[in-house]
Amino acid sequence: MAFFEIAQRKKAKLRLAICGPSGSGKTHSALLVAAGLGQKGKIFLIDTEHGSASLETGKPGIPEFFHASMDPPFTPRRYVEYIHEAEDQGAEVIIIDSLSHAWSGSGGVLDMHDQASKALKGSNSWAAWREVTPEHNALVDAMLQSRSHIIATLRTKTAWEVVETDKGKKMPRKIGLKPEQREGLEYEFTVVFDLSVEGHVATASKDRTSLFDGLHFVPGMETGQRLLGWLEIGKEPGEESQRLLSEFKAHVDTIAHPVHLTNWWKKHEPEFSRLIPKDRQDLIDYCARKKKVLINEAA
Repeated sequence: MAFFEIAQRKKAKLRLAICGPSGSGKTHSALLVAAGLGQKGKIFLIDTEHGSASLETGKPGIPEFFHASMDPPFTPRRYVEYIHEAEDQGAEVIIIDSLSHAWSGSGGVLDMHDQASKALKGSNSWAAWREVTPEHNALVDAMLQSRSHIIATLRTKTAWEVVETDKGKKMPRKIGLKPEQREGLEYEFTVVFDLSVEGHVATASKDRTSLFDGLHFVPGMETGQRLLGWLEIGKEPGEESQRLLSEFKAHVDTIAHPVHLTNWWKKHEPEFSRLIPKDRQDLIDYCARKKKVLINEAA
């Protein structure tokens, strides 16, 4: 029996974590990304934030979605039940908002561990973890094995740092720190976005797709569309980037004046984020050489 075969990338379902402190736009970003992922299906949102996600309805770009509020206790087992219910109702995308409650919320894993420690009088905390860990593992398995795309928001512990403005004044700025979840959970996700409070800008702290390497961006529907393309078509980011680079260069070749080249760059610059960093630099160099030629011809 052959154990090994040539590796091939197959279609997959997304496992996306969106991390950030309060006010960074996690719920809003999750819904916009889901709009790009679930254009042909249903979006289901599990809301542990007192129904606050329903306030997103009607905002620009926010898709129609099915909503369910979850009240305490936030046990992992209840999360699994909600995930399975969404799957049974045909969910294409399931948003868990927020997954942090399963860890640090009322009735979550930390509460369960505390109760188990009290019940096991004289035992150390490791014995209590042996009781609680399987519950948490079952939730992780439910997310990984789901036939739906999974987007989970995660709170980060909030801290403040003093920064200097461009006017030389000192002011506090809220920053996000470690997500409120089990250590190492981020390894279970395909992509992890970290959101800033200021501007709701995302960076990818983990990205198996390589679509967002080195980028700073505001998540939107197009983010979900890019991810869906990678998941469904199975194209490697480098292949897609090379195709786009060829198209951009072909258009540059048709430009006959330096000013037109500058205007073209300004107009299409947001689209260049679709290129991997190496190809983006290639396009920059290509345009610089083209501009130099055009200037010399005009002289």
